Amino acid sequence: MTTDVAAADVQVTCVGDIHFDDAVALLAAHDLRLHRVDAAAPIPGSYWGEPEAGIIGSDVYVRDDTPVHSMLHEACHLIVLPPERRALVHTDATDSVPEEDATCYLQIVLAGQLPGVGSDRLMLDMDAWGYTYRLGSTRAWFEQDAEDAKAWLLERGLLTA
Repeated sequence: MTTDVAAADVQVTCVGDIHFDDAVALLAAHDLRLHRVDAAAPIPGSYWGEPEAGIIGSDVYVRDDTPVHSMLHEACHLIVLPPERRALVHTDATDSVPEEDATCYLQIVLAGQLPGVGSDRLMLDMDAWGYTYRLGSTRAWFEQDAEDAKAWLLERGLLTA
């Protein structure tokens, strides 16, 4: 898919569109557990409500209709936290702008490691879902305005240069 597709024309990638075991392995590499919730069942720890992903401690909850960007975003909220803070999380992971920015940056990076998704696709999905950045698109933010988020991740050893 080309990256010049209008965001309104994009159907976001959902967990049911990818191999669940790939997502389980990606999150497990960061000491997180991914749980599939039955269709139409409430998603534990979902801040925005269904179909958005939920988080409790080191657990990420999704349904097949959960957007992959939501799964990665909530997982990245947990990844950027030190273990002692992660253990206390239930539904809402942060009130810190630097952590939120780092989370958005890291979810794009991790999408590049998720077969069937990729960073380009995730950025389109983020735009279609309504993420907003002052430069107008997720890609523009990631490529031109996210130096602070990248530096934050590098300082904490969560990203390699």
